Amino acid sequence: MSASALPFLRTAPPPPGAFEAHLGDLAVTVLVGVTGVGKSTALTALSGERFRVLPDRRRVTDAVMILPHAPQGVADREERFRLTAQYRDRHPGGMAHALGTLVGDTRHWGQRPVFDGLRGLDEVQYAAREYPGWRFVALGAPDAVRVRRLLGRADSFDRVGAGAAGHTLRAGLDALEGVEDVFTPAERDGLAALTAEGYTPTDVLAKVRIVVSERRHYDPAAAEAFLRTLPSHRALLLDTVAQDATQVGHAVRAWA
Repeated sequence: MSASALPFLRTAPPPPGAFEAHLGDLAVTVLVGVTGVGKSTALTALSGERFRVLPDRRRVTDAVMILPHAPQGVADREERFRLTAQYRDRHPGGMAHALGTLVGDTRHWGQRPVFDGLRGLDEVQYAAREYPGWRFVALGAPDAVRVRRLLGRADSFDRVGAGAAGHTLRAGLDALEGVEDVFTPAERDGLAALTAEGYTPTDVLAKVRIVVSERRHYDPAAAEAFLRTLPSHRALLLDTVAQDATQVGHAVRAWA
């Protein structure tokens, strides 16, 4: 792993030297949630003098899981999901394993860095069990809200092949693999109606596909249910629809 990929971090071996530690041995605060739940708000609340923010999930994924197999990188979200699933098959805990085994320079990161983030029950359970010093801030939002947020943020990373939409957007939504496990017919009607707000059918279909694909790999509800079993000092759960960005920020700062 090159130094430019994850500054002040490296893979082991060798074991930690002076001023180094495995991240699994530090008091990491971890954001938990899938794309579009509002993690950026919590991250902003945690950023500052008290905490240093580690390279995010995307960069750790690239450095540890993607680039060793695809040196030119992978942009398509579906292909990234496939490669990260292969990593999870080899390393239970997936991203939690990848992050916890990295060695960090504590002169830069301190003892209480922040990471964005973990997803799904397997990652969260692994992290809570293997790294007792880690604490978790879980954020949730309904899947239809997540689609709207993805449409609104115009992140170049939110790319995935939209596929054939058929003659109508509604037909294209129905044709997505696994869509019936995430969105009811009525919710799909609402998603198809987003074109009346100026969004293109291609963009709507692509963002819905991201949400559906993530849900095939990660179950936010199961992760949140597990986190509710942890002591309150280890887990904070927030609904980013019931609470606006200001309220979320205040809650995170008060808890941290």
